[in-house]
Amino acid sequence: MNLVLCSTGSYPRIGDSPELQTLRRTIAGVDRGERTPADVAEAEMEMTRRALEEQVRAGIEMLTDGQIRWYDPFSHLAGKLAGVKITGLLRFFDTNTYFRQPVVTARPERRGPMLADEFAFARQALAALAGPNGKAARLQVKPVLTGPYTLAKFSLATHDGMRALEARAEAYAQALAAELRALAEAGATFIQVDEPAIVKYAQDWTVFVRALDVLVKARQDAVKAGNRLQLALYVYFHDCAALYEKLANLPVDVLGIDFTYNPKLAEQVSAAGSPIPLGLGLVDGRNTMLENPGTMARQIERLLPRIAGGCAYLGTSSGLEYLPRDRAYAKLELLSKIVALVKG
Repeated sequence: MNLVLCSTGSYPRIGDSPELQTLRRTIAGVDRGERTPADVAEAEMEMTRRALEEQVRAGIEMLTDGQIRWYDPFSHLAGKLAGVKITGLLRFFDTNTYFRQPVVTARPERRGPMLADEFAFARQALAALAGPNGKAARLQVKPVLTGPYTLAKFSLATHDGMRALEARAEAYAQALAAELRALAEAGATFIQVDEPAIVKYAQDWTVFVRALDVLVKARQDAVKAGNRLQLALYVYFHDCAALYEKLANLPVDVLGIDFTYNPKLAEQVSAAGSPIPLGLGLVDGRNTMLENPGTMARQIERLLPRIAGGCAYLGTSSGLEYLPRDRAYAKLELLSKIVALVKG
């Protein structure tokens, strides 16, 4: 069984040292009229490079760009679509972070790249970091998309045709499907789709599945076109025990789950098994406390024989933007320690 060290999504955009305050200082400079949007873009690129470097240093094999350019999981994507405007702040699940709510004023339509350019930059930055010693061959960047159902669930609508949740989810799905195909053409071989809302609002299962099916078809189209692509579904911020078997039987290549909301979930998954590779969110991405690596390793050893597909992905339960930067890095290092124990 191959156990891949994997970033789950976001990484802190700032840190305590002066060089890690670059983006914050630049944005403040724009507010004062002293800096420009081009300066912000340059600061975002610099902090993306630093996020990638810290992941590489910690031993992560499947990286993200840290979502450094993202204000939140909604406005960064929905705000790039025609037919959507971004409004006031709302709390993001039970976290201490907020998102700017999308309002659908017409059918959402993709009008250009949403993440493809950011993905291309991250790949180039990672290649420069990894160097020519062969290390780059085992490292890859994965794009992360907020899923169509979660986007729809947290959006308002002023357009009559978009007031129904299913209509919004379908429209977002079509826009994201076009982006997924563009990412595959740009070289993405693994795309993560985050759908945290479905675990909390299980009554919307049919709407969720129909929207996901649009992305599954886009993945199939990309593969038929000659691209190598896996589609991963990640859920978090709620106990998924009641939905686990339904989630595991969806037509995706990987299912990532958050184990931190239910201490018995690992036992349930071990008993039921999984017909597809799993993303193991055993390490808490929101708690500064470091888990015992031996305890984590023993849980993984019980899970691995029950996971089909010959592969599992060890990461944190969610993105790491909720932690101070030094603790976020410590969580990544912890993942490496756990894998060393499992393999050793």
